[in-house]
Amino acid sequence: MKKVFYPALFHKAEEGGFWVSFPDIPECLTQGDDMTQAYEMATDALGLALACREKEQQPLPEASDPSELSPEPGAFLVVIEFDMLAYKKRTSSRAVKKTLSIPEWLNETAMAMDLNFSQVLQEALISKIQAKL
Repeated sequence: MKKVFYPALFHKAEEGGFWVSFPDIPECLTQGDDMTQAYEMATDALGLALACREKEQQPLPEASDPSELSPEPGAFLVVIEFDMLAYKKRTSSRAVKKTLSIPEWLNETAMAMDLNFSQVLQEALISKIQAKL
């Protein structure tokens, strides 16, 4: 998944700070004490909402065109950038064991070079994933 951009509505909270909603993802709400914290919380909330939808095999909603949205009084529009691969790296670092087979000559050569098989596999997979995005 490439970076995605979703419009968010930042509403001034009566008690100070902001609360944030996403027109395309109604269940995604968050808040922050100031603009910086509200933006960071909005990014995290968006990540959680999209990751949950992906895990439940639900399609991700199409992002609305920001020029077609009209914020209500006291609210303003901010487009939130989200990178699913970076989010997964940050939040899903639990290791899983994989069993694989490689040719004997490749194993012997790699061992002689003192290569870390897990690291090489991770780097190769990340490279392939990024190339497909």
